[in-house]
Amino acid sequence: MSGAVTNRVLLAVALALAAVYLFPLYWMYVTSLKTQSSIFAVPPEFLPGAPQWDNYATIWEVANILRYIGNSLVIASGVTLITALVGSGCAYVLARYRNGWIDAALFAVLMLQVLPPSLMVTPIFVGFASVGLLEYPRFATILAFSAKTMPFFVILCRAAFMTVPRELEEAALVDGNSRIGAFFMIVLPLARNGLLISALLVFMNGFGEYVYSASIIADNRLQPASIGMTNFLQPNVVNWNAIMAFAATYVTPILAAFVLLQRQIVNGLTAGALK
Repeated sequence: MSGAVTNRVLLAVALALAAVYLFPLYWMYVTSLKTQSSIFAVPPEFLPGAPQWDNYATIWEVANILRYIGNSLVIASGVTLITALVGSGCAYVLARYRNGWIDAALFAVLMLQVLPPSLMVTPIFVGFASVGLLEYPRFATILAFSAKTMPFFVILCRAAFMTVPRELEEAALVDGNSRIGAFFMIVLPLARNGLLISALLVFMNGFGEYVYSASIIADNRLQPASIGMTNFLQPNVVNWNAIMAFAATYVTPILAAFVLLQRQIVNGLTAGALK
C-alpha cells in the first residue's frame, strides 16, 4: 500500500472516530432545540423541524443559570489556585531531585491519579465533618477536588520543569540567587507555558465537577451548574430539551476555549516528552 493511500485510510479512520466522539455534542445541541414530543420521534429527527429557541429563554428565566455558572467559576478558580500554588512546588522537586524517596513519591502521585472520586468522597466527607469543614461546603468542595486534580497537575508540570536546563539554575546560584530565587526568577518564567496549560486543564475539570459538589453542597444557592441541571429531573417527567439547553449553555464556553487553545494545549501536554 502506497504512502498516499495509507494517509487517506488513516484520515478516514480519524474522521470516523472524530464523528463518533463528537456526535453526543451534536445531539445535545439538536435536542436542546426540539419539543418534548419530537425528542422521542421514530425515526429520530437529526435536525429540528421548528427550532425551539424558547428552551434557552426558559433556562435563563426559570433555572437561574447565571448563578449556577457563577458557582462553577468560583469552584474552578479556587481549585486552580490551590492546585497551582501547591502542585508547582511538588512538581519542581520531582523534576529536579532523583532518589529512591522521590521515585516512591512519583509512583504514589501516579497511583492517586487513578482513584475515582466516587471512591474518595466518603472518607473525605467523614474527615471534613470531623473537623467542621462542612460548615463551609463550597470551600470543602474546592479542597476535595484540589486533592483529586493535584496528581494530574503535578505530572504535567514535572514534564514542563524538566525542559528547563539545570545549567541556568546553577548559573543563577553562582550569581548569588538562592534556590527559591532561582525557582521564581528562572524556572517559572521558562516553564510558564506548561504551567498555564496545566492550570487551564485543571480549571476545565473544576468547572465540570459533579461528585464532590453533589455530596458536600446541600444549599441550592451554592451548587454549581453540573448540579443545577438536575432541577429539571422531576418524579413524573423529565424536561430533556431544557436539560440539553442548560448543558449546551454550560459547556459551550469551555468547548470554545479548548478549540481556540488546542495548539497550546497539545504543546503543553507534550512538553518534556524527549527528556
